[in-house]
Amino acid sequence: MRRVESELTIGASPDAVFAFVAELDNLPTWQAGVLSAEQTTSAPTGVGTTARVLRELMGQRMAVDVTVTAFDQGRRLAFEGAAAGLSVAAAMDLAPAGDGTLVRASTEIRARSPFMAALEGMAAGIAQEELATGLQRLKAAIEAT
Repeated sequence: MRRVESELTIGASPDAVFAFVAELDNLPTWQAGVLSAEQTTSAPTGVGTTARVLRELMGQRMAVDVTVTAFDQGRRLAFEGAAAGLSVAAAMDLAPAGDGTLVRASTEIRARSPFMAALEGMAAGIAQEELATGLQRLKAAIEAT
């Protein structure tokens, strides 16, 4: 298992940041590599909500079914999904920071078979880049509103 993390302060309240990231239609706006996202269960979003996310990874498009595993309004949002032999768990933790919000994002990548173990490191490197880029895009999107 590989874990990557990134953090950034955004000039908006934790509730405003949470509302933006919890709206799954906003995922392609800020999350690097995501081309589209469609909630596949009825609203509102909460633990157990599912979505189909179309993403591009290493030049390949793939559909990933994700499930919300944590939903703590204004504080924590987490997802799990699996694709291409890897299981991925992603979380975003929010905390007040002055007039804004400290956003801590993490992704854990686990090979689903010994054959895929060699891909964990490569996927973690990509995930680290995407986390940092995604947080910058999230900051720009929220602070522009």
